[in-house]
Amino acid sequence: MKINKHKTAVICLSPSSGGMELASIKLAKILSKYIDVTFIAQKDSFLHKQCQTNNDYKSLKSEMVTFSTNLSLSLIFQIRKIIKDKNIKNVIFVGASELKSLYFSFLGLDINLIVRHGTTKSTPKKDFFHKLVYSEITYHVALSKHLLQNVKTIVPFGKNTKSTIIVPSMPKACANIQKEKHSKLRLLHVARITPGKGLKEALQACSILEKNNINFEFDCYGNIANDYKVEFENFIQTLPYKEKLNLGGFTNNIYEQYVKHDIFIFPTKGEGFGNVFMEAISHGIICLAFDNTAITNFKEMGFHIHLVEDANVDALSKKLLYIAKNLEEEKQLAKKNIKLAKQIFSSKREAEGYLKLLI
Repeated sequence: MKINKHKTAVICLSPSSGGMELASIKLAKILSKYIDVTFIAQKDSFLHKQCQTNNDYKSLKSEMVTFSTNLSLSLIFQIRKIIKDKNIKNVIFVGASELKSLYFSFLGLDINLIVRHGTTKSTPKKDFFHKLVYSEITYHVALSKHLLQNVKTIVPFGKNTKSTIIVPSMPKACANIQKEKHSKLRLLHVARITPGKGLKEALQACSILEKNNINFEFDCYGNIANDYKVEFENFIQTLPYKEKLNLGGFTNNIYEQYVKHDIFIFPTKGEGFGNVFMEAISHGIICLAFDNTAITNFKEMGFHIHLVEDANVDALSKKLLYIAKNLEEEKQLAKKNIKLAKQIFSSKREAEGYLKLLI
C-alpha cells in the first residue's frame, strides 16, 4: 500500500559486496512497497549487478553513476541531476566516504537527508570541513545502541540534526524449515574473508573438535579480499583438518545454507550491527561469537546465543566443544529464537521507522 511521501532516493556508492551493500538494496526494496524509491549505486559494481541479475531487485527503480574519487565533480553533477530530474526530496545515504560529494550535490536544494550508520567508525570527523558536510543531515540512523554511541562520539551534529535507532529487518520470512539430518557437525561462517571477520579465529577454534574426535565440516560463504588471499591460503595449509573446510564464495542463496548447518560461528573483531548474525539467529541456528560491540545487543534483545570474551580463541574453543557435546539441547534453544526474530526483525517495523523520518 502506497502512502503519501515525497519521492525518495536510497544511495549506496560502495563497490564492495559486503553486508552494508546488501543492506542498502534490501532497504530500498522494502521501502519501495510503500513509497516511490530510486536506488542509486556505482556503475559496474556488485550492487549494479544485483539490480541486473538478482530477481529480488530487478524490479527496483535504479540509477547508476560513475566516478573515480570520493570528492568527484562528476559524481556531484550526476547525483544532482538525478535528484532534480526525479524531484527527489528524501535521501537515505548508506555509507560514509562519499558524503562530501553528496553535500555539494544537494547544495541549495531542499533535501531531507538521512544517513544510515552500519559500521563502527574510529577516526573523529569534527574538523571544520566535516562539520560543514555533516551540518545538513536531518537524521542519523544507527542500527544498534553501540553504533548510536559511536556516531555521537565520532561525527558532528548540525543545529537541527537528530538521531535514532532503527534495527534492520529480515527481507524474507524467517525459516521454519526442518534441518537436514546428517552425521557430521556442520559449522558455518558468512562474511568477506578479511582479517577482521573472524574466519581465521573460527578455524583455530575447531582444533578442539579435532582433538576430541568430533567429526565436522566447516563451510564459509563470502569473497576473499585480494590483499589477504596469500596470507589466508598459507594459514589454511597449517591446519591438519584443512580438507574439512569448504570455501563457497559469495552466494545469493545464503538463506538455504543457514538451515543446513548446526552452528554459526562468527568471532569478528567488532560489528556495527552484524546482518549475517541477525540472519543466522532468525533461522534458528546455534550462534557463537565474541562478546563485543553490537553483537552484545542481540543478547540484550533476548535471543539465546553464545558469547565469549572478546578475542579469546581459547574461550571460543571451549564453548564450541560445549555446544558440540550438548548439540540437541542447544538446537532446541536456538529454534526458540525464530519466534522472537519475527517480531524484532520485521520488515514492516523497519519500514515504519524510516517512513516516520520522511517528508
